[in-house]
Amino acid sequence: GTMRFGELNRALGASTKSLTDTLRHLEENGIVRREAIATVPVTVEYSLTEKGRDFDSVLLAMKDWGSRWL
Repeated sequence: GTMRFGELNRALGASTKSLTDTLRHLEENGIVRREAIATVPVTVEYSLTEKGRDFDSVLLAMKDWGSRWL
């Protein structure tokens, strides 16, 4: 789904700088879509692109592998 920066920050418990850097990297690589909405203050929402949603299968496979071997 779509989440605002603050929602992501609370859900992940990451530092603001770390989350900002990671989101920028994911956006540059086409994994995450960033949408700025003209409100006061500006609202920014993040969502997965098709490429990002497709990567979910890779993460699930890694999780299954970890459960089996770690």
